[in-house]
Amino acid sequence: MEGGMISVDRWARGSQAYFLTHLHSDHTRGLSSTWSHGPLFCSRTTAKLFPLKFPDFNFALLRVVEIGSWHHLSLSSPSSGSPAPIQFMPIDAFHCPGAVMFLFKGIFGHVLYTGDFRWEATGERSMKARNMLLDALHGAKVDHLYLDNTYCNPLYCFPTREVAAQQVIEIIASHPDHDIIIGIDSLGKEDLLLQISRSLKIKIWVWPERLQTMHLLGYPDIFTTRTSLTRVRAVPRYSFSINTLEALNAKRSTIGIMPSGLPWVVKPFEGKMKDSLSLSVASTNRTLASNGTRVDRNIKSAEKVHDHIFTVPYSDHCCFHEIKDFVQLTKPYNVKGIVSMSFCYVNPAYYLSHLFSSNHSSQKTRLDPEICMEVEKVERKGKMKIRDIRGTEMRKRTNKANFLGVRIRRVAILRQISRGVKIVECDSPD
Repeated sequence: MEGGMISVDRWARGSQAYFLTHLHSDHTRGLSSTWSHGPLFCSRTTAKLFPLKFPDFNFALLRVVEIGSWHHLSLSSPSSGSPAPIQFMPIDAFHCPGAVMFLFKGIFGHVLYTGDFRWEATGERSMKARNMLLDALHGAKVDHLYLDNTYCNPLYCFPTREVAAQQVIEIIASHPDHDIIIGIDSLGKEDLLLQISRSLKIKIWVWPERLQTMHLLGYPDIFTTRTSLTRVRAVPRYSFSINTLEALNAKRSTIGIMPSGLPWVVKPFEGKMKDSLSLSVASTNRTLASNGTRVDRNIKSAEKVHDHIFTVPYSDHCCFHEIKDFVQLTKPYNVKGIVSMSFCYVNPAYYLSHLFSSNHSSQKTRLDPEICMEVEKVERKGKMKIRDIRGTEMRKRTNKANFLGVRIRRVAILRQISRGVKIVECDSPD
C-alpha cells in the first residue's frame, strides 16, 4: 500500500485515515485529546471507552465500525492524485475489550494488520472470527501481514486462557485463609476476573477508575471498591511488587498472582535498596534456584517464584503455536512483526518463513529443513535451551541486549540461529 494513505496505531501527521486496534497505551502513543489530523476508525467498544482515556477528544473525528462488515473508504493516491478506493473489515482480535485486527483490500491486494491478538483454537467466539477471516479472504492469500510477534518463539507455549484461569482459581481456592492480590492493567483480563468470581462465588475488588471501566463494558455487578466485601483484589500491575506483598503479610496472610505469558523471576533490587528484591522478567528460560543451582523453567503451568507470589501463564497474546497456526491459515507473501523492541522480540521470518507463500529465498533469516526439524522438537518439548552470546560491545551497552538461539548439534547452524533472534529487555507486553 502506498505511503500517505492510511496509518494503523501510528499517529504522525500525513495519512488520510487512521485506524486504532485497541486502547492499550503502547498503541495510542502520539494520540491525544487534541488530535486533529484526520478521521479515526475503531470498534464500538473502543469508542465507548474512548472518553475515559481522551476526555476532550473531538468525537466528530471518531468513526465507529462494525466487526465482520466490509466498509468502504474513498482515498486518493498521494503520488498521482488519482482515486484509490479501499475496503476494510474489522475482525475480533481476542486481546482486550474492543481490540480488533484490520483487513484491508484494494489495488494493493490484501493487507492484514493484527494489532495485539490471541488466536486460540477452541471456543465458539474463536471459530466465528476464524470463519469471518476466511470468508473475507475468499480464497485469496494475504499480500502483507503485520503480525503480533510478541511471543514468536518456540520457547513460549503457554496454555489457553481458560486453562490458565483454572490454575488461578485453584491457587485461590487452595489458600482459603489468605487475601489475594492479582496484578492487571487498566484494560484486559476481565474474563479472568469473571471466571474467578463465578467459580468461587465472590466479588472482586478493583480500583475506582477500573470500576468505571467495568461499568462501561456492562459487566455484572460483581466488582466493588469496598475491601470489606472480598478477599480478592485486582490491583494495577505497577503497584504489584515484592515489597508490597511483604508489607501486606505483616498485617494479614496475603499472596500475589501475576497473570502473564512472560517468565518472571525474583532478582535483587537494582537501586539504593540493595537488600530488597524485585519481581522481574527473566532474560532467559533458565534461572537460579534459591540454593544457587540452575534449573529449567517451564512456563506451561503456574509457578511459585516467591514465598508470597505465584505466576500463571495467562496471556492475551498468541503463543508460538497459535502464531504458527495463524500464518498457516493466512498464507501471507510478506510478514512484518509489529513488535520491534520487546523482551522477547523475534523477526517472524526467522521461524516461520517456510510457511510464507512466496519463496523468500533472498531472506537471510530463512530456515533450512534441518533447522525446521529442530524448531519442531523445541515446540514438542515446550521449552528450549538458551545461550547468551555477548561480545565486548554488547557488554558495554546499558540495556544488556541478549541473543536467543536453539541448541543443536552443528556449530554453523547454531551461529545462524543466534544471528536471527534479538532480545531487548523492556516493559512487559502482557
